[in-house]
Amino acid sequence: MNLQKTNPGLYYLQRGLFYLLVIAISVYLLLPFGWAVLTSFRRSGDLFLAPMQFVTAPFTMTNYTQVFANPSFQRGLLFSVIVAVVAVLISLLLGSFAAYALGRFRFKGKSMVLYIILAVSVFPQIAVLGGLFTLVRASGLYNNPIALIFSYLIFTIPFTVWVLTSFVRDIPGELEEAALVDGASPLQTLFKVLFPVMMPALVTTGLLAFINAWNEYLFALTFTSSNRTVPVVIANYSGASQYDQPWGQIMAASIVVTVPLIILVLVFQRNIVSGLTAGAVKG
Repeated sequence: MNLQKTNPGLYYLQRGLFYLLVIAISVYLLLPFGWAVLTSFRRSGDLFLAPMQFVTAPFTMTNYTQVFANPSFQRGLLFSVIVAVVAVLISLLLGSFAAYALGRFRFKGKSMVLYIILAVSVFPQIAVLGGLFTLVRASGLYNNPIALIFSYLIFTIPFTVWVLTSFVRDIPGELEEAALVDGASPLQTLFKVLFPVMMPALVTTGLLAFINAWNEYLFALTFTSSNRTVPVVIANYSGASQYDQPWGQIMAASIVVTVPLIILVLVFQRNIVSGLTAGAVKG
């Protein structure tokens, strides 16, 4: 029954309330980010103005100029890129092999392995921080990006394995059978047949794992002293004195490290949706 024809008043009331709810949620989610963007284009003295005067204050690029001229920020940005990219690549490689084995083969204890992987993925970082710090110091990797890469694998590999396993289960077995009939080895089947089919799931898990590694703060703060990633660099920003907090530069640096993530999500949004919904509906 078409509500628009039977009761147009109720129909338009529901539509109006729906759009009001969408607008309210959008404002609630976007207002902090919008205020941070606005703050990044304001001078330090403008931060103490009244809200309307602050909004209408003149724009300035000084904060962004100072951020990009900061050697600590440049070094932190480089370390963040290296650590996040290498951790994601290792996670995708190892996670793909593990997901292929868990999704395709039957063996004793398979369900237990999956439950352990799920438990590890939701385990709090603070619970393993002490043991990892001792291991990092004993191995001589303190203040080394390698320590961050291997520590990030703790939460990127379980997440990758869990998501990819559900995707591999729903790949038709006829693809592997056809490849094996043509003489392909198991590794050739995996790299030349299954990997192209798994591309939406690989993009999804890789991007989400990259975001987690890019924004990680606790391990980066604990395992490094000078070779720090950009979240720690931003958190340690200081002004000319101990009483001066350069909020404009902090907001500018935050925007600089957030915009690439937004661009990646917008570029790969179709792959993300198809990867997240893969295996949700069985035909």
